[in-house]
Amino acid sequence: MPDREPPAVITAKDLSSAFIFATQWLGVFIDEVNALNVYPVPDGDTGTNMHLTMQSVRRQLGETRASSLEEVAHALSYGSLLGARGNSGVILSQVLKGFADSVKGRSGLRGRDVADALVSGAASAYAAVMKPVEGTILTVVRESAEAANNAARAKDEGKSPVAILQVALEAGRETLARTPDMLPILKQAGVVDAGGLGYLRLLEGLIAYFEARDLPPPPKVERRAQQQFEEEEFGFCTEFLLADVKVPTVEIQQLVAPYGDSLLVVGAEGFVKGHIHTQEPEKLLAEVGRFGRMIRSKVEDMSEQHSEILADVNLADAEPPRVAAVAVASGYGLTHALRSLGVRVVGGGQTDNPSVQDIADAVRSVGAESVVVMPNNKNIVMAAERVAELVPDKVVKVLPTRTLGQGLAAAVVFNEAMEVSVALSEMERAAKGAVTLEVTAASRDVELDGVAVREGQAIGLADGVLVVARDDPDECLLALLDGRADSHDIATLFHNADVSPARAEGVVGSIAERFPELEVELHSGAPDLYAYLAVLE
Repeated sequence: MPDREPPAVITAKDLSSAFIFATQWLGVFIDEVNALNVYPVPDGDTGTNMHLTMQSVRRQLGETRASSLEEVAHALSYGSLLGARGNSGVILSQVLKGFADSVKGRSGLRGRDVADALVSGAASAYAAVMKPVEGTILTVVRESAEAANNAARAKDEGKSPVAILQVALEAGRETLARTPDMLPILKQAGVVDAGGLGYLRLLEGLIAYFEARDLPPPPKVERRAQQQFEEEEFGFCTEFLLADVKVPTVEIQQLVAPYGDSLLVVGAEGFVKGHIHTQEPEKLLAEVGRFGRMIRSKVEDMSEQHSEILADVNLADAEPPRVAAVAVASGYGLTHALRSLGVRVVGGGQTDNPSVQDIADAVRSVGAESVVVMPNNKNIVMAAERVAELVPDKVVKVLPTRTLGQGLAAAVVFNEAMEVSVALSEMERAAKGAVTLEVTAASRDVELDGVAVREGQAIGLADGVLVVARDDPDECLLALLDGRADSHDIATLFHNADVSPARAEGVVGSIAERFPELEVELHSGAPDLYAYLAVLE
């Protein structure tokens, strides 16, 4: 880009181009932001989530003519909501929503207008969080906006928009440096808030665009490689029934065909019914759900059932379920278990948070008018809570499960014939009664909650709280069970690919010796990050 003076007034085209460049700028620092991992569990994906959220904004900006701030504001607000991932991405989307609301009625942005937009963004973010926590991205956004607002209204008024952004950036840096003093967990881990840093990198990118700077080289950051789990062996018999379809049936047939075999798609009078054997049932159902109103859908493991031929079924006779359940999960064993209980699964979880759009697509893909969503991870709860905005024609209730164990326990009592209020109550009761035990590997040296951890050591978490560290994952699991197994009857134990079936059987034998009253069900297919994941009920 050629050298140029920062503008006195930011136009719609300027703002669009600046956010596109800022998205690239943030992309340079993804690993830096991800590395600010306040917990020894390898969950550092804040940078990834914020960048993916901005990539969605970038796509929306690319589709608009940017001829007015109204259009750019829509792209900022709508694009960030569609792409929001994880708590950091959802909060960022709300900052951009408030920013957009402030600028959309203007013809151009002067310094004071930018300050107003930053203040509006901070207010929007705080309004979206039920219990705001200081020392997080929220504080960085708010204090940087307050500084910008004070500067814009100082006696020497007339500061340029870029000067106001620079004031916000400098104030934000000072706040970020103080976040460990506001939030004890940051001080324990010896880091500043990751989301706050991501936000400041975005501000840097906006300023860099107007100063005609090039993208910097990425900082050197050590990252731990994460293992990818093998594809599941069996396919799934997938069925769907759509109503109010406007496109020719052949168009849906062509869409579905690449997903698998044993394909049957038939249509009549606005209804389309389909059957296919596929490895990607949720993705397929999300795709076809955009063509009409989903009345019924079903996913069954072909290793456990015999599929039926649908051609002779009366398309208009299908009774939709009263309520459906959607859950976020990873690991083929846990995914199989949830599917077998009638739950629609959205792929994702720790280090791989699905977007608001991903969850919304799954909600659209079920036939029920009422849907219970289980995020199964604390970093996905906020994204789940935004789904109702994208699917206004369904009643969407979020059961804020924070662990896979809570989600699995809730799924056990799920019944599609229930009223949504009854289902939600029963599922909430079951979730509260479950204890989730996780054994993973520490991604850094740290002392947290009185537990000293070395990088690479096996660590055990009970309902997401670090409680034990051992050199051996098996011993770590047994230590987790001490003091917890006696108050429960059943343990559902999943292991990942790092643990051989023979080794897992040996661990089950050790559990039987130490805790003879505990019945253990063993399954393969835990999420990649966890050598063991156990659910106590």
